Amino acid sequence: MYTLPSKLKITAIILMVVGLIGLVIGFLDAPDNVEEVKEMMAAQSHHGEEAEHDEATANMNEEGYIETAGRGIKGSDATQEVDHPVAGEGAHEADSEAHYEHLLHQLQTKPWSALFVSAFFFFMIALGALVFYAIQYAAQAGWSPVLFRVIEGITAYLLPGSIIVFLIVIFAGTHFFPWQNEELVAEDKILQLKSGYLNFPFFLIRAIIYVLGWNLYRFFARKYSDRQEEVAANDYRPYRKLFKASVGFLVFFIITESLMSWDWFMSMTPHWYSTLFAWYIFASLFVSAITVIAMVTVYLKKGGYIPFVNDSHLHDLAKFMFAFSIFWTYLWFGQFMLIWYANIPEEVTYFTMRIENYNLLFFGMLILNFVFPILLLMNSDYKRVPLFVLIAGTIILIGHYIDIFLLVMPSTVGPNWYFGLPEFGGLLFFLGLFIIVVGSGLGKLKLLPKNNPFLKESEHYHY
Repeated sequence: MYTLPSKLKITAIILMVVGLIGLVIGFLDAPDNVEEVKEMMAAQSHHGEEAEHDEATANMNEEGYIETAGRGIKGSDATQEVDHPVAGEGAHEADSEAHYEHLLHQLQTKPWSALFVSAFFFFMIALGALVFYAIQYAAQAGWSPVLFRVIEGITAYLLPGSIIVFLIVIFAGTHFFPWQNEELVAEDKILQLKSGYLNFPFFLIRAIIYVLGWNLYRFFARKYSDRQEEVAANDYRPYRKLFKASVGFLVFFIITESLMSWDWFMSMTPHWYSTLFAWYIFASLFVSAITVIAMVTVYLKKGGYIPFVNDSHLHDLAKFMFAFSIFWTYLWFGQFMLIWYANIPEEVTYFTMRIENYNLLFFGMLILNFVFPILLLMNSDYKRVPLFVLIAGTIILIGHYIDIFLLVMPSTVGPNWYFGLPEFGGLLFFLGLFIIVVGSGLGKLKLLPKNNPFLKESEHYHY
């Protein structure tokens, strides 16, 4: 039996407290009105740049941004515009006021976005682990049963994680989803055409179905898994029920994951669409989950809690990490290449925004999620070395956090982004919560799933 060490538990609590403070400060620091935005921009313009103030506030750089306090503010959100048509002082002031209103909305959205990025990142790890678990049962895999308790421990985070994400997407409102703005919809024919699907009551119903269905499968999976240990050694009725439940869940997941990716991410920019998007989200979700399964396995193996897990099991987990990193890259390139080559305005804007305003993160993510996994995990021997798996896993997780960051931030805050207290606070808070929930979940389990029909095969698995 595993017990969460007191030092690790205290560390997790400290992370949560520090993270919560960062999140609270991030929300309180957001401007309340346009006047605060103007004061903020004026203070930024003067800070360290007094000698160049007039030039910095009157001229855009070659990329269309005014540089203030180390980050670009979009020309349309700036104090003055060089190419503004001469249409009377009143019209100019009204236009500037609209720019400030837009900037205010983005700055108020930033802490919400930071909260959602971190919340979804840790939630998708638990959901991906549950999907991996269901696949192993549906495929009747013989190599993986010794890992089932590890996976069940990770999926313990699914319930609190899904509830938190659900509450964020429901209460974020127009911070995330412009189609919830009735005035905007009234002026937008495309949003009117999509209103049969993109409306709040239906959006809420779908979200409830997602969260309820995923957690119900997890509940019954744990129930049948425990029952299998209680029955006679040759009684496999609980296993058969779990097999059927897993098959049904995978069908349910394929549908709900697609809808979820459209609802919670694609509808942030409701004019944009991609037929590969649901697969792209799944690839990020799945490889992150398998990575955490491998890292937790290494941690428990080092502590002597799972001596029945051998190098071949770690090798197979690392193979999945490698394979789905390649799969993610294939989808990333396929989506990017097809949209960029077609150059259809309503589609290519998604990438234009990210390349112009998030250039380093956008292409750096590709290096983290593709190049490093190849270098570290292509060699078969390296897949058996815990240190290489941990290094590769850390890089993969950082890369896919950035991936989620790039799914959300460009759509919600535009060019007005930076890593600040809300981002770091969200990461620390949910990391601490994840450690406590998963550690406690593992502590409630016997780490060897007795009476599983493939257990002997799994214990003697060698590759």
